[in-house]
Amino acid sequence: MHILLIEDDRLLANSLRDFLMSEGFHVDVGYSGEEALDKTFQKKYDLYLFDINLSGESGLQIIKELKEADDDTPVIFITALTTLDTIAQAFELGAIDYIKKPFPPEELLIRIKSKFKQPQQQNFLTYENLQLDPANHIVKVDGHPETIGEIQFKILQTLIENRNEIVPKERLLSHMNNPSDVALRVTINKLKNRYNLPIRNIRSKGYFLE
Repeated sequence: MHILLIEDDRLLANSLRDFLMSEGFHVDVGYSGEEALDKTFQKKYDLYLFDINLSGESGLQIIKELKEADDDTPVIFITALTTLDTIAQAFELGAIDYIKKPFPPEELLIRIKSKFKQPQQQNFLTYENLQLDPANHIVKVDGHPETIGEIQFKILQTLIENRNEIVPKERLLSHMNNPSDVALRVTINKLKNRYNLPIRNIRSKGYFLE
């Protein structure tokens, strides 16, 4: 799992990074809101660990901007801000958890594992080295979980469910908030490049996954 940790307390950030890496996670660290935006544009992560009170933009504002850009990466906020208003804002933005400082690193590990724990009863879709978990919108690549935006997931799910069949363009467009041919092509190309998928555009008909 690839984690982006944004925390302006460098001692705490480096300590958490070292602990999580010792537990098998891949962790990148940033110390400001500006670094958070730079790193999220450069790389796809499976989990964000964000402080709220950052220099520059707050962690809440950064997550709001990322959500508006169709970035649905799960986020856990780690912060000393404990007012009900702040907590409410965090969960309204889609936070999956909220940890109040100070806390032992073992508590953070427990919370991460509990949020990404595999449900016992699940129906999965498989295609080559991909496994889709429709309930949680998680894609596993060679067994490693990744998260993608809801729109991309629904389109990928539809194509896999109808493998070797032409899926009408209109059906795929129905999954989009602001449907257009251009937006659909962009989404399809992202899926093709990210997962090396043999998706073909059948002119005037739709898309075909071999």
